[in-house]
Amino acid sequence: MSKHVVITGANRGIGLALTQQFVNRGDTVTAVCRTPSDALKQLNVNIIEGIDVTDSGGIAALANKLNGKPIDILLNNAGLLEREQLGALNTQTIEAQFRVNAMGPLLVTDALRGNLSDGSKVIMITSRMGSMADNGSGAYYGYRMSKAALNAAGVSLANDLKEAGVAVAMLHPGFVQTEMVNNAGDISAETAAERLIARIDELTLSTTGQFKHSNGESLPW
Repeated sequence: MSKHVVITGANRGIGLALTQQFVNRGDTVTAVCRTPSDALKQLNVNIIEGIDVTDSGGIAALANKLNGKPIDILLNNAGLLEREQLGALNTQTIEAQFRVNAMGPLLVTDALRGNLSDGSKVIMITSRMGSMADNGSGAYYGYRMSKAALNAAGVSLANDLKEAGVAVAMLHPGFVQTEMVNNAGDISAETAAERLIARIDELTLSTTGQFKHSNGESLPW
């Protein structure tokens, strides 16, 4: 049965690859972004542009455009990566990453709660860099901290939405060849999207609140 999938940050990278693959299997996709890419425009999707997940007005506009439309999968994918190091910290980039990576997904999910129902799924595209147990190299302060905060929000959402029958997952896509990392990853966006969709498909209320790699491996907090 066709599902309605809402994806933020759908204009490029993993978001674009996810959009393409959901479309290919017959799902209806609402692609949310600030500015649509030419590649996104070529897909048969409903594009809601001009949406910044850090802006309350933009989030309200998104909720208004989707008013009354059930959402089967809400995929919070929009993200920001900066590269702060000790001795060269930048409060502006750290705060920006918190707004995009942690607060944005929480506020978008809260604004679209009325579109979710029993059987809906909420996906947080996070990173293993938000894991404290897995941190063996340091640095990337804003990114690591914001993704850890996103994971914390995801666990709370899993608890709060479980009674409504809505499952939540925190998924690490892998080290993906995207513009965010100057294409230095070890898997393509298409491979990452394929793996992520497999994890989304297998998500149930019995596994809600888990932190997983797209390859299926459970990740430590």
